[in-house]
Amino acid sequence: MTETTNPIGIPLDLTGRTALITGAGSGIGAATAVALAGAGARVALLGRRADRLTQVARGIDGAAYAAADVTDRAALREAVRELRSTVGPFDLVCANAGAMLAAPFDTADEHEWERMVATNVTGLLTTARATIDDLLSAAADGRPADLVLTSSIGAHMVLPGYAVYTATKAAVTHLTTNLRAEYGPRGVRVRAIEPGMTESDLGQDMADPSAREFLQEFIVDNPPIPAAAIAESIRWSAALPAQVNVASMIVMPTVQG
Repeated sequence: MTETTNPIGIPLDLTGRTALITGAGSGIGAATAVALAGAGARVALLGRRADRLTQVARGIDGAAYAAADVTDRAALREAVRELRSTVGPFDLVCANAGAMLAAPFDTADEHEWERMVATNVTGLLTTARATIDDLLSAAADGRPADLVLTSSIGAHMVLPGYAVYTATKAAVTHLTTNLRAEYGPRGVRVRAIEPGMTESDLGQDMADPSAREFLQEFIVDNPPIPAAAIAESIRWSAALPAQVNVASMIVMPTVQG
């Protein structure tokens, strides 16, 4: 770890923290795991693809990982238990797994709707529920405790073909606001990270060809920022003093507005 403070002197050291990151096999999740470990945190990686998790874990000393799909509640809870038994209780949870499957509303495959709701909303809820006791225990001991929920700038946008995706992300943003009111008084910092166009695999498996074409054109007009930029925002906010919460962060390419 080479950097210990940011430009205004706030320590970036996360030594002693234990983090769980879902969707950790690629994109923002993988970058977040690297960033938090680089600041001294012990990290546990959770994702669907064991090969991707293995690859990410190879670059992080002491990383633990478990493969599970967040849409499978039983498998997700078991994976969290397995990782906890390996690295200890979590005081920093990044619920990051997500799916973006766009299509015109009248022709969309309803299975894609179900997948987005199951991943972006239900999977996030299950992750938070499976770890909230860890966070409350950390807060009760006077230690920082963070629940970071990955939403999207889409929660605030109107995008034809993205009605269901943006609805799921609006749910995440609103959930964050309410959980913050519920758990802030108990010492748990709940925040939403709302990325704009970011380098990731998100959307590459859309079934609708017109939606895939629109996404590629959008990327040309709005070049994605590195996933590491989002990870750095998470690292920085987690390193703030325990009595300070950055409630939400919109991080997006400058060209996107």
